[in-house]
Amino acid sequence: MTTMSYKGYQAVVEYDEDAEIFHGEVTDLRDVITFQGKSVAELKKALAGSIEDYLAFCKERGEEPERPFSGQFVVRTDPALHKDVSTAARRAGVSLNKFVASALEKAIRR
Repeated sequence: MTTMSYKGYQAVVEYDEDAEIFHGEVTDLRDVITFQGKSVAELKKALAGSIEDYLAFCKERGEEPERPFSGQFVVRTDPALHKDVSTAARRAGVSLNKFVASALEKAIRR
């Protein structure tokens, strides 16, 4: 399995040996966006076409297209930890969001 991207949308791609075709699906969305092609060039064109069709469909309906990563997510934690993190953020002179984002960045760069 490999990945491809177009306009910030990420997709996973597999090769079906029996059908001799590549097929892919855009990930991290509730909406389903699929595409296929017999060559890499065809696959790239199909991914772009599928996403452009999706964006046009959303525009036609007056809806915002779903984005794979909005930069927002909910974290559920113990209330005591919530209090401690909030207090630490205040002491550091930053917002709770900035404090948590900084801690997450440090955790993934270890």
